[in-house]
Amino acid sequence: MYEVFGSRGSRAIRVLWMLEEIGVPYSHVAAKPRSPEALANNPSGKVPSMRDGDVVLTDSAAILTYLADKHGAFTHPAGTPERGLQDCLLHQVLDEIDSTLWMAARHSFVLPEERRVPAVKDTLKWEYDRNIARISDRLAGPFLMGETMTVPDIVLTHCLGWADRAGFERSGDALEAYRARMEARDAFQKVVTLP
Repeated sequence: MYEVFGSRGSRAIRVLWMLEEIGVPYSHVAAKPRSPEALANNPSGKVPSMRDGDVVLTDSAAILTYLADKHGAFTHPAGTPERGLQDCLLHQVLDEIDSTLWMAARHSFVLPEERRVPAVKDTLKWEYDRNIARISDRLAGPFLMGETMTVPDIVLTHCLGWADRAGFERSGDALEAYRARMEARDAFQKVVTLP
């Protein structure tokens, strides 16, 4: 059984959501960053981490890709053009959306107060607006890749909620409707009730 470490309020929600979508058993430890449980699985103290037997995986995108490949779900087969496009989308979301939100979080509450530069958040919001418009243009149907839900959909949906909670501008009608559809999924609704 998989064991997931990380609070629902962190990127661990991505992993928990994927596990619910796949329908496999798991246990969940709502570990906070740098807690003893987090440090026991990742020397940086970051969450999420996931234990699969004797192996501990870190980084939500890596864990999602591992689970997708292992269970043949929410992914296209490795070595296909569709998988190449899926990986392009995943990296675009990580590079252009997730990293912008993470930098804003760092300058809001993660970094020591004397290292924060609050003024950078205006630039990050501008960058987010520009980048999210490009993502919106790629929306090919009910999911990013058309009719098939893939790993990038889980990451993007989490980022859209994160941006909303962080006070970033709404992402436009198409992505707001997309987010509402994604968050209405039974697996997502189950995860948001976890501790």
